[in-house]
Amino acid sequence: MSSIVLPYINVLGVKINAISMDSAIRSIARWIKDRHKVYCNVCAVHTIMECQRNEMLRSIVNNSDLSTPDGMPLVWLAHHYGFREATRVYGPDLMLSVCEQSQRRGYRHFFYGGKPGVVDQLCENLKNRYPALEVAGSYSPPLRNVGYLEEPGVIRCINDASADIVWVGLGTPKQDFWVAQHRKHLNAPVLVAVGAAFDFHAGIIRQAPKWVQESGLEWAFRLMQEPRRLAHRYLIYNPLFILLTFMQLSGLRKYGNTFENNDVCV
Repeated sequence: MSSIVLPYINVLGVKINAISMDSAIRSIARWIKDRHKVYCNVCAVHTIMECQRNEMLRSIVNNSDLSTPDGMPLVWLAHHYGFREATRVYGPDLMLSVCEQSQRRGYRHFFYGGKPGVVDQLCENLKNRYPALEVAGSYSPPLRNVGYLEEPGVIRCINDASADIVWVGLGTPKQDFWVAQHRKHLNAPVLVAVGAAFDFHAGIIRQAPKWVQESGLEWAFRLMQEPRRLAHRYLIYNPLFILLTFMQLSGLRKYGNTFENNDVCV
């Protein structure tokens, strides 16, 4: 259990930490320094809506040490509740910020996930961008179902790499189950389920311009890129999220608080 206390808000029964990027980076640095074993999830509207369908996933996110506001709607909700310092803690940006800091602090990184070839390109691109970055290792797993347990040999490989951070890019909800289920088996202090950061930084998928990200319209940009894969996520989940959030804010629907790790709740 982490000794760091972070504020949070209740979004449809899901704990989202109302923090800034700087706060997230400081927390990760502290966990590495103190060798606390933690796991972190980057959470967008997609994560919130998957949690409505899957009670176990909701429990995983609610009991994480850090669940970042990866989407602008979650940042706007944090502001609504009075956490004006909260900013978007976007998975791809979090990865870059921590990698940049690692050049000075000497953190060792392990990258787990991605399709064959993607993780290799990711590591190459990050090393080109941050020459002093220490890549402890990488592994691209075969396609498996949600909730699978990793082979003991792969666990040994990750532990033998002596990583400080394990970045997991499997997509929600698979990556969230993975970090929670394997937390006790891995020696690295910090595990981060980081979403599409692998594909973005490997150059497989183009990122939206900053102004699109900050306007809350990144979903439309991504939908145009991958309409078949993302249609349900954005055309069904987004309107439903707006409806359920309106019901929560207006008091028409209540969502209980079962969060354990933090001390500020709205």
